[in-house]
Amino acid sequence: VLRSNRFPLETKHVIKTIDPAGFEHIRQRYAVADPGADWPKYLDLDRWIGVNIRRIRQLELDLTRPKQILDLGCGTGYFLYIAQLLGHSGVGLDLDRLPMFREITRLLGVRRIVQQIQAFRPLPKFGQKFDVITAFMICFNNHKMPGLWGIPEWEFFFNDLGKYLKPRGRVWLELNQEYDETFYTPELKQFFQKRGAKIHEQKVIFNSGL
Repeated sequence: VLRSNRFPLETKHVIKTIDPAGFEHIRQRYAVADPGADWPKYLDLDRWIGVNIRRIRQLELDLTRPKQILDLGCGTGYFLYIAQLLGHSGVGLDLDRLPMFREITRLLGVRRIVQQIQAFRPLPKFGQKFDVITAFMICFNNHKMPGLWGIPEWEFFFNDLGKYLKPRGRVWLELNQEYDETFYTPELKQFFQKRGAKIHEQKVIFNSGL
């Protein structure tokens, strides 16, 4: 049975499942008139639920049996929340700097582990392995900051991440553009491909393990 038959994967249907009073309470505290690129932009449910439905479809999570998902830099938790509506289970990892993110993930019932991802620092022990590991709009690689990750940092990260990936599990990474309008250096692209990644612009995808 296709999972999508169980839950209509449309923005308005997903939004209907979110506690309206609870979300409005959060919105009133954190909304600003014109958030631009700043974090209150994530209060626009129409836009961000739509973005995350597209991510779910790209990963074909609307078509597969229940998976265990780890989402790195989970933010508000919308991606994992939609995955849970489809029968998947998930864990998010993120910082705890923004009370708004903490409150939205709690409202949505998304499990979140708090730790910063840093170069050459192991991830927390999750106590389980995952079928799918995702990271969208990545900033943990020191995006637009000094010390942008190169090959050694990514190599350590992949070797560590591999401990939490099931055999033939998938890893789906989406990088942010740097100041020079690239997502990675030619050397880094070559390194990703050597590790088995398929690369489409900002997406670095491992379809069968690392």
